[in-house]
Amino acid sequence: MAGTTEQTVTASLRLVAWEITRRCNLSCAHCRASSEDRFYEDELSIDESYQVIDGVRSVGQPILILTGGEPLVRPDVFEIAGYAVKKGLRVVMGTNGTLITKALAAKLSEVPVSRVSVSLDFPTAEKQDVFRGRAGAYQEALNGIANALDAGIEIQINSTITRQNIADLPDLLGLAADIGAVAFHPFMLVPTGRGQSLASEELSAEQYEEALTWIHDKQIELRDSLFIKPTDAPQYMRILKQRLSKANGIQEPAPPTASRSMQSITRGCLAGTGFCFISYRGGVQGCGYMDIEAGNVRNHSFAEVWSNAPLFNELRDFSNLKGKCGICEFRNICGGCRARAYASTGDHLESEPNCLYQPQGKHNLKDAEDEEDR
Repeated sequence: MAGTTEQTVTASLRLVAWEITRRCNLSCAHCRASSEDRFYEDELSIDESYQVIDGVRSVGQPILILTGGEPLVRPDVFEIAGYAVKKGLRVVMGTNGTLITKALAAKLSEVPVSRVSVSLDFPTAEKQDVFRGRAGAYQEALNGIANALDAGIEIQINSTITRQNIADLPDLLGLAADIGAVAFHPFMLVPTGRGQSLASEELSAEQYEEALTWIHDKQIELRDSLFIKPTDAPQYMRILKQRLSKANGIQEPAPPTASRSMQSITRGCLAGTGFCFISYRGGVQGCGYMDIEAGNVRNHSFAEVWSNAPLFNELRDFSNLKGKCGICEFRNICGGCRARAYASTGDHLESEPNCLYQPQGKHNLKDAEDEEDR
């Protein structure tokens, strides 16, 4: 990995997710922000939004993901997106899809917003509507997807995976393929915000391992037609590494790493190393699920926060990782989910709680702890 030593990584900003509004027309069960259909005070103004874009551009040329809440409820979303494109950023949008009419899809295409990711968590209307908190949400999302495709916009399907829908994973993948999506991103639940109510539905470590292994099999099978990228599942990188090693003299093929960064897999947890999140109030975080601010663009420039924030510098030094993540031979390519560690323990540097792998450098974690005590 470029810029990596044994313990540290040089930050290279590849993706920025920006919550341009917290307001949402739906009330989804898993929502990290507990978004509602109401006015939220202290949202970044249009002028402040332009300053954010200038700040991001001063650092590099990452992909800018406009998200929410529901970004399409913000009246000036097209001005914000257009300004970002004018500054040389590739703009994509994360949406529930229900508001994408033919007219709105045409406006997205004109910006242009080059990709729209739409969340579908169940392959049937009955379950999707309950999960999304409104009758008709499933069909409205499908209509929005069709309108976006007709306007020439790439579609990505995002699915939050829990015990409730793990059995639906093959059907969700099939739905993404049938729709004509270019990518399918299964998100492994991080129980924050309203998603805390789903904590008991989080996959076990064994289920994570099984699901991620299945996903890798499908990525190899569909490599020429659909890009699959598990999200909030950094242990996928460890599984890739293990499966790419020679077994019985046969080398397994690697998943595609396309030239476009939206279609590549580079490392597990990217929080503070290749990715960051900006809240509707200007708070800069390692990711949207880890509610710790590295700084705020209202007080410091984005470039200053990205380059110098203690939180980010801490995340870039893998020797800070604790527990089995700290002694794992895969920590440079995986790192464990810092948000899930924070949600589970209150410490963002603790071990990934949903990984069953035991590091091979020590017989077990107790041996490592005993050695540290000597």
